[in-house]
Amino acid sequence: MKKFWQNIADYIRETDKLLLLLCIIASLYGSMLIFSPTGFKTVGVQLASMLIGVGVAIIISLFDYSRLTKIYPVYIVATIALLVITYEIGYAPEGSDNRAWIRLPFDMSLQVSELIKIFMILTFAKHVSSIKPENINKFHNVLLLVIHGMAAPALVMAFQRDLGTASVMVVIFLSMLYMAGVKLRYFLIGLSILAVASPVVWFYGLSDFQRQRFAIIFDLESSAENFGYQQLQSIKAIGSGGIFGQGYLNGAKTQINAVPKAHNDFILSVAGEELGLIGCLLVFVILIAILARILYVSTVSKDTAGKIICAGTFGMLAAQLLINTGMVLSLLPVIGVTLPFFSAGGSSLVCLFMSIGLVVSVYKNRHMRTMYLRDNI
Repeated sequence: MKKFWQNIADYIRETDKLLLLLCIIASLYGSMLIFSPTGFKTVGVQLASMLIGVGVAIIISLFDYSRLTKIYPVYIVATIALLVITYEIGYAPEGSDNRAWIRLPFDMSLQVSELIKIFMILTFAKHVSSIKPENINKFHNVLLLVIHGMAAPALVMAFQRDLGTASVMVVIFLSMLYMAGVKLRYFLIGLSILAVASPVVWFYGLSDFQRQRFAIIFDLESSAENFGYQQLQSIKAIGSGGIFGQGYLNGAKTQINAVPKAHNDFILSVAGEELGLIGCLLVFVILIAILARILYVSTVSKDTAGKIICAGTFGMLAAQLLINTGMVLSLLPVIGVTLPFFSAGGSSLVCLFMSIGLVVSVYKNRHMRTMYLRDNI
């Protein structure tokens, strides 16, 4: 029994308490916002998911992340299996054509692409760490990394038509590629190829529904009762909140559900209307603090794999923050990207904590680098 409590004390001492605390604070704040337009049932699921997520994060952090990357074939098989299952029995929520969800018992659902993001980070970390740093910029190595990194978003688009998740995955890939030390010229070449290929992507890669979502942001009023309705109502809700908001549980639009999906993709409109600019800024401060902490952990990582895991997690959260904010403010089309830790969604929240568990594992095992250096001096 004494050893058991000693192990717990050792874990608390070595773990990244600040990162876990920030994520829990974000989830609790998000649950408070979710409660306003939905009530106890939805927020109860969110709080339960947070508790499960924290538990899963702690369990993952108990393992050395380098060992988790070694079973990369499992992640590849799981990714393909999940995509095939979703293609066969998946469904798209109302107002979307992304077949990215599968139904579970007890009226629950799972967005399998959230797991695929984590598998992508782990397999890419293994791939990069298997290349000698001095060889990372050789053309054949960069080409293989690009094929690897773009496989997941391409497959997600092909099987699920999920542009939002695919976009986040591209940012995850670019973040990891940058952390791997790939030179700027390769990024410029990729940007040039993307510019040339964009017409093909527009006409053949996107559905009519997705193209309409893009086109409408330039003239929301022309579709005020259709595609532009959600974003118009969101802007009005946020604008009406002013600096301090209309008061928690007193938002005029929030309380009558005038903003569709306000508890999910458009949770920021709830913060803006009821808590004002101050409430929105607090959301950004917490998320930026989480991102900053993840970057710090990458600097103390014992090896390349740890740095890549941190970069991938950073890219995932940063992409979701920027894209979601752009959607809510009508700067970007609505493509189904949630605000991390704040938007309602049990599977999404649990998977977010899974990725945080990997970062905590990187932090816990950071001293191995110091020991290695000491033993080799």
